[in-house]
Amino acid sequence: MEFKEIGQNVFACLLQDKGFGFNNSGFVNLGDGVIIDTHYDLKHTQQQKDHILSVAEKPPRYLVNTHHNGDHTWGNQLYADLEIIAHKKCAEEMQLEKDSNIVQLFQGLKAGGLDSLPPGLRWFFEDIEEFDYQGIDLTLPNRLIDEQLDLDLDGIPCEIIYVGPAHTSNDLIVHLPAHRIVFASDILFWKCTPVGWAGTNDQWLKAIDRIVSLKPGIIVPGHGPMCGINDLLEMKTYLEYVYEESKKLFDRGITEPLEAAKQIDIFRYIGWTQPERMIWTVSRAFRDFRGESWDVPFGDGITLMDLAYQLKQHWNS
Repeated sequence: MEFKEIGQNVFACLLQDKGFGFNNSGFVNLGDGVIIDTHYDLKHTQQQKDHILSVAEKPPRYLVNTHHNGDHTWGNQLYADLEIIAHKKCAEEMQLEKDSNIVQLFQGLKAGGLDSLPPGLRWFFEDIEEFDYQGIDLTLPNRLIDEQLDLDLDGIPCEIIYVGPAHTSNDLIVHLPAHRIVFASDILFWKCTPVGWAGTNDQWLKAIDRIVSLKPGIIVPGHGPMCGINDLLEMKTYLEYVYEESKKLFDRGITEPLEAAKQIDIFRYIGWTQPERMIWTVSRAFRDFRGESWDVPFGDGITLMDLAYQLKQHWNS
């Protein structure tokens, strides 16, 4: 975990991207203090907290959950006494996860041994083997927003902006205009293949355009190294390309996302982490082409993991 100052009193907490779960977070050491996201387990979140407390002038008041995915929220309990800010749909999604005992399911599957799992699920759990889900108590956000919340950090503005449904139904970004810094969370995956769980391709492109309009000098992505506007636009080009190629194949009568994905040439992006995750973008595009709503599931996690694994095996054959 790398903890570095990227602007005056603004810090990025960066995990080297190795696949699913290796997210970035941040800390604004101004005013009452704002933490941006946690990590996938208590161990990594405690490392983040130790870094933050090493520079914080006083205990932070705010934690922003940029969306509900576990790699950004499952460490919330270490900050349970803070104001945990999130979009209202984030709280709804986290409550569903809490009710389904998803953390206990993850831990149980890991403890049972990976050899017993189907290939796609085993591929996923091998990817997140570094994380330990023991002891996690899903802690929901307690300050919910709809569109935007502006914080005053001793005269320095901090804008928390809803840009979903793009990567999920509840995507937030954090903008520090005085520093020209945006914490883009999972609106931006840099040098790693983006994954969208809900929303639409069109709304994701609009979210990217919103970040571009803010004219940041530094962007902290949800996954991957820090970057700038040109890198954000490169990911936009990827989403546009995969969507357009998917449409051509759908119009030719190919109705299965895996068969379409096998025919899309992604040589330009093959060096990004886990290019097989393209199956998420193709599957979501096919849902759009069928005229279904953005909140209609386009496949459960187990199915999508299996399709991604099959795509990887196809390329390796």
